Amino acid sequence: MNSPAATSTDTAVDQAQVSYSDDGAALTFAAGGRQIATYTYKPTDDQYESPRPYFHPLTTLGGDEVTIFRPWDHVWHKGLSLALPNVGKDNFWGGATYTRATGYANLDNNGAMTHGAFTNISDSGPGITAAEELVWSSQGGTPVIAENRRFNVQVLDIPATPAWVLLFETELTNISPEVIEIGSPTTEGRDNAGYGGLFWRGPRSFTGGQFRSDAGAGQDEFMGTRSEWIAFTGQHDDTCRFSTITFVEDGSNPGAPNQWFARSSMFACLGSAPFFSEVVPLTAGQPLKYRYAVVISDGQVDERSAAELAGAAKTALQAWS
Repeated sequence: MNSPAATSTDTAVDQAQVSYSDDGAALTFAAGGRQIATYTYKPTDDQYESPRPYFHPLTTLGGDEVTIFRPWDHVWHKGLSLALPNVGKDNFWGGATYTRATGYANLDNNGAMTHGAFTNISDSGPGITAAEELVWSSQGGTPVIAENRRFNVQVLDIPATPAWVLLFETELTNISPEVIEIGSPTTEGRDNAGYGGLFWRGPRSFTGGQFRSDAGAGQDEFMGTRSEWIAFTGQHDDTCRFSTITFVEDGSNPGAPNQWFARSSMFACLGSAPFFSEVVPLTAGQPLKYRYAVVISDGQVDERSAAELAGAAKTALQAWS
């Protein structure tokens, strides 16, 4: 299925026209005639990497790529994806699992998020919205969670700042016979390692980049902080240009504002982390629902422009139904 493609490649012209194509394994989105996002919904990853859908590559409207895929240090990092390391006894993050009893260990518990179907793909509102059904299964193939996922790709109308936004919503339903406790390595005893949620890994050249929220600017000191939004700016090799990725959390999310997993010095990464320091139970008949906006923009941000991007994304998220 395709919506009419835009004819202009100028980031200042015809940006609002978003198109997509489907090759049977991935959706590819374009704006202004330029590819900006690919969503692989049928991955071919090894079981150890906890196969799951992911967004990669993601690029700015100006054409700079802001994601990395299978970095050698953590091959289970896949651009931007929903991933959770401690889901009861299962790992939907990839790699070794950290538990209080074992530390990091390969526990043969790497599950998979399997695409069932797109129930709808529509361009009736701003941008394009896709609705998807998935099943999360243990390494042995037992279904444990049913997920209803939606995401939207649209261009933001912000003067002088070329930017587009990915709106993301997930609803998780327990389909196992037991309560599922969702946590993180930190809830298992490892300090300041509360990763798990909608998670982004940036290019190597972004290492040492700068975070910014309404609390100011800095680097690794933003690990575990709470704020409605947080931005990260990095610089590209070759072009030497800057790009910024901004996460905005919906205020209706359970526990909002939740903590952020934010790292700059080892490598650039950022993720929502609603299970950072507290285990959240997923019980039968009581789904967990989380919504986010992720802005991909060209250039650096200051206090004013970062708040402007976050505000525009929040407005788009609230209008998206």
